[in-house]
Amino acid sequence: MLRVFLTLITVIGLSSVSLIIPAAEQTASDYLQDKPPAKRIIALSPHGVEMLFAIGAGESIVATTDYADYPAAAKNIPSIGGYYGVQIERVIELNPDLIVVWQSGNKIEDINQLRDLGFKLFNSDPKSLADVATDIELLGKLTGHLAKAKQVADDYRQQLADITLQNQMKPAVKVFYQLWSTPLMTVAKGSWIQNLIEVCHGENVFYDAASEYPQISIENVLLTGAEVILQSQDEGNILGINWADWPELPAVKNHHIYQFDADLLHRATPRAILGVNAVCEALDKVRN
Repeated sequence: MLRVFLTLITVIGLSSVSLIIPAAEQTASDYLQDKPPAKRIIALSPHGVEMLFAIGAGESIVATTDYADYPAAAKNIPSIGGYYGVQIERVIELNPDLIVVWQSGNKIEDINQLRDLGFKLFNSDPKSLADVATDIELLGKLTGHLAKAKQVADDYRQQLADITLQNQMKPAVKVFYQLWSTPLMTVAKGSWIQNLIEVCHGENVFYDAASEYPQISIENVLLTGAEVILQSQDEGNILGINWADWPELPAVKNHHIYQFDADLLHRATPRAILGVNAVCEALDKVRN
């Protein structure tokens, strides 16, 4: 339960806005500056670690943060922090030649301090499914693994294009995504999960909410006529609300409540394709 709730905190992006260049404006040359590829890397996010392993640069990671657990080899890398902050003194001791930061998940004070100390920072903070491929290629340039990175990125882009094409003409399905149960929270336009729902031609019933991750009530949900409820597999989320008490909701009446591995839905990595496929399969069950 703690793992998913902390993931929720960072997904929502409670950190202040950083002064680091937005990912969309970054180029590898901004960071290489005629220097050799990075060989000692600190990755301050689970998704950053996963991307680096995907392109063959996992062995260069000397430290990371809590919950960086994929692939299995990532579990053997020392953690030097988490949502609560980073051990700056350990960063200094490790003396990395590249730090992959996460603007939405790391503390702004830590990011600014690392920059002020002269460390080379790269902000990996994908906001869209397409951004994942872009970051993979940039990390490939920074680490000297560009060929592998391009292969991974191209494969990812092709799979995403295929899934999008397969679903764009299907009937829309009214989707309620239960981000958390207590308090009851969902997602809206601008959120990461909204990307997945759109690819599968789902209609997010809270798309127009005032914030990306709004807190709502059960009464709000009942008024939407949602045809499917999507949740993470976390016990605290699933057992937090007994939807069977509200059979008037089509999703409940027709038994269209589905649970997923939160890492596949919430992490911006190549495995996001698996999350997209899982969401699309759930929506197809509603259509059938």
